[in-house]
Amino acid sequence: MARYFDVHPENPQRRAIGQVVGILREDGLIAYPTDSCFALGCQLGNRQGIDRIRSIRKLDDRHHFTLVCQDFAQLGQFVHVDNAVFRAVKASTPGSYTFILPATKEVPRRLLHAKKKTVGVRIPDHVVTQALLGELGEPLLSSTLLLPDQEEPMTQGWDIKERLEHVVDAVIDSGECGVEPTTVIDFSSGEPEIVRRGAGDTSRFE
Repeated sequence: MARYFDVHPENPQRRAIGQVVGILREDGLIAYPTDSCFALGCQLGNRQGIDRIRSIRKLDDRHHFTLVCQDFAQLGQFVHVDNAVFRAVKASTPGSYTFILPATKEVPRRLLHAKKKTVGVRIPDHVVTQALLGELGEPLLSSTLLLPDQEEPMTQGWDIKERLEHVVDAVIDSGECGVEPTTVIDFSSGEPEIVRRGAGDTSRFE
């Protein structure tokens, strides 16, 4: 049965954030809000958590997971970013963008795109997510909370709790979340390729 945390959107309660991070550190899987929409998240090394996300969303092994990072310094530990790409990514973060980039050796192989050896990374502009990441001290392995029988991500914390209470360990509710996933930009070839148009403005990448 999932635990439900009602968290203030601008001043997240430290005790609640600490409890959620405790669940993550015990290999828990959470549903949490971001600056684009709700996401499923677990620790980077949580193998079972990855399998649970795949099961909930009915994903195959070609799916790009996203490492949700607190800041640019953390992001740089997990992906290779050359100077030209650095400027473009830095100008767009924090924000509703996911960037696909070549992964460093810090990223477990099972999370990489099978052929390209890439991974998605993002820095969210969301107070509650940032509080979680700050307390956790490492990226959250994440995927948009879009269920296979739905066309749009879920937006209400209480609804997520009712629907997923037997398949996740915690739900964070900080008010209604958006329905538009991040804009996805693939920089793995060095040039920006718009993979998905979402919440982030694509004009600077066209």
